[in-house]
Amino acid sequence: MSDLLLLGLIGGLTLLLLLTLLAFAGYSGLLAGVAVSAGSPPIRNVTVAYKFHMGPYGETGRLFTESCSISPKLRSIAVYYDNPHMVPPDKCRCAVGSILSEGEESPSPELIDLYQKFGFKVFSFPAPSHVVTATFPYTTILSIWLATRRVHPALDTYIKARKLCAYPRLEIYQEDQIHFMCPLARQGDFYVPEVKETERKWRGLVEASDTQVDGTAIGADTMSDTSSVSLEVSPGSRETSVATLSPGASSRGWDDGDTRSEHSYSESGASGSSFEELDLEGEGPLGESQLDPETEPLGTTKWPWEPSAPEKGKE
Repeated sequence: MSDLLLLGLIGGLTLLLLLTLLAFAGYSGLLAGVAVSAGSPPIRNVTVAYKFHMGPYGETGRLFTESCSISPKLRSIAVYYDNPHMVPPDKCRCAVGSILSEGEESPSPELIDLYQKFGFKVFSFPAPSHVVTATFPYTTILSIWLATRRVHPALDTYIKARKLCAYPRLEIYQEDQIHFMCPLARQGDFYVPEVKETERKWRGLVEASDTQVDGTAIGADTMSDTSSVSLEVSPGSRETSVATLSPGASSRGWDDGDTRSEHSYSESGASGSSFEELDLEGEGPLGESQLDPETEPLGTTKWPWEPSAPEKGKE
């Protein structure tokens, strides 16, 4: 009898534990719907204190913790510039920090000095006229894990289906919600100086590589021409030898195809549909990229899947 009672107690406790876990997951947003839409941004123009990170997005948790520990009451923000499924983890770039002020309000000099003391930099983001946006409950740490696995795929599907040019991908942790935002205009204004610098470096490497390959090909053609002429004027040369070594029959030794890096403009993956197709208010082609050659990203479509985020208790 005592054994049955013990088994029943164990079974009851196990069931209670499972129900508690399910309730916790539901409270964290397991059953929450993900609605993606295009419209006005969830925030206005903001001034942020940030640190730049290049590497796996899973390593950004320390940056969230650091920024939150300086001023726990401020909202956290992260900007992800690369798609980790298409860009090597060590090449993925992001900026993580805190929102110092929003709208016409200016951040206090004391607050700026405080963040700069810990190595943060200050930058301002505009308020784009239209964005692709989604929200997810932010009630527990589990909410962050659920959001990265539910919201980002939904954003990808929405953007791809409408062939929009929406990047980079921002996350704003505000009270009990996580706001996801992908600008449909003025994308270049969301690129911090470190990102622009990496773009210039990568562009320089690509151009240097192309120049070196072109020089090698020209040298090969010149040598082939010389060999052909030499054989043609030689007294005992044969036509078959000339034909074999002539420029038209020789190989360049490199492919004339695409020699661009994985960060080329053509691989951005967006066709730039206009906002008019989304039945939004406003004028102008709002789905087209607004970047100039200096600020337009060289990478693939920019959005992450599993970024780290600040702990709820430290916000």
